[in-house]
Amino acid sequence: MRKISLMAGGLFLATLPVMARTVPAMAAADLPGTEADQAASQTQAVTSAALSFLATFDATSRTKVQFPFVTQKSGMLARFRRSAPDQPVRPVTDAQAGAPTARGPGMGPPGGFIGERYGMSVWSNFPVSDVPRPGLRMGQLTDAQRIAAFHLLQAVLSPKGYRKVMDIMGGDQALADAGTPFASGRAAYTIAIFGEPGSTSAWMVQFGGHHLGLNIVIDGLHGVMTPTLTGAQPAIYQAAGKRVRVLAGENDRAFALLDALDARQRQQAILSYKVEDLVQGPGHDGETLIPEGIKGSALTAKQKELLMGVIGEWAGIINDAYAIPRQKEIRDGLDSTWFAWSGPTTHAPDRNGSSYYRIQGPRVLIEFSPQGVGDDPTMHVHTVYRDPTNDYGARYTMP
Repeated sequence: MRKISLMAGGLFLATLPVMARTVPAMAAADLPGTEADQAASQTQAVTSAALSFLATFDATSRTKVQFPFVTQKSGMLARFRRSAPDQPVRPVTDAQAGAPTARGPGMGPPGGFIGERYGMSVWSNFPVSDVPRPGLRMGQLTDAQRIAAFHLLQAVLSPKGYRKVMDIMGGDQALADAGTPFASGRAAYTIAIFGEPGSTSAWMVQFGGHHLGLNIVIDGLHGVMTPTLTGAQPAIYQAAGKRVRVLAGENDRAFALLDALDARQRQQAILSYKVEDLVQGPGHDGETLIPEGIKGSALTAKQKELLMGVIGEWAGIINDAYAIPRQKEIRDGLDSTWFAWSGPTTHAPDRNGSSYYRIQGPRVLIEFSPQGVGDDPTMHVHTVYRDPTNDYGARYTMP
């Protein structure tokens, strides 16, 4: 059993065993028989890990990390602004966001900093100092609480997904070590639980920071991890004498799919205009986007497998007991799933490219968007992963 040691500057986070996968190779969308037993067992394990985490808090401090789970039809746009430089951000209405205010370092873009609110939860692709998340930062937890928090993440994520999260956090720590005017680094990542963890009732785990936003709803046999934000800055860094390249699979698999298209297919897939940012990032839940690019029905069987490989980089972050039925429902709609590309069609070996792409199907929306901030888009990327039919588990939690 492999172990990972985590350090955040001088802050010890945890030394945790990487859990083995224990789910079957196949599972049906409605989880009959053995598959349902596996999902029930996984939910029990995740519930136990969440309760163990909460048990590390006394009654007073627990209110800072656990909140009611409030369901709604979709996530809502949340805006935050500062009244002046060096002042804390505060939530504002659309009208307040549009009012003139002082400009300067840290004031953010016109209209304020953007996040997405679902019930009492908030996530964003802005730093936690610009869009505050409910809960406690990892730097505010005791060693025992941090260990319990990471055990919870291990319980709900696949080993590959957990490693991806650690790599993202490591990049954010490298950014912090280089000096930033905003909250960054592992200690700034925030965790919160919404609802009462149980094997039958719905509840949610939210964990994230600047380049990560995990929204994981557990509801009986179902585990839903949409919407999710993954990102990287820097996308390449050194840790313990080794080179770490974040989101390499998301980049390399997409280029492999593009390279597998023939000339006519590439003409369909490559957009005639440049896409410079996420289209359905935080604050855009429930919106309808017209599909573009090449449709899955125009792909060969091999090309469809390459497309599923790209999708799996997001759909496979959560534990297999939840990921396998999720990937099956995506595969069932693959003929109606579109792949669109914007930007260069090549990238340097062992380095991410600067190209945007989108995957859009009946039950999946993925965007990979290199960012111009920092001058090198190959070193800074934001991605979003949604299910237009089931963000925040609404298919199960809403009447």
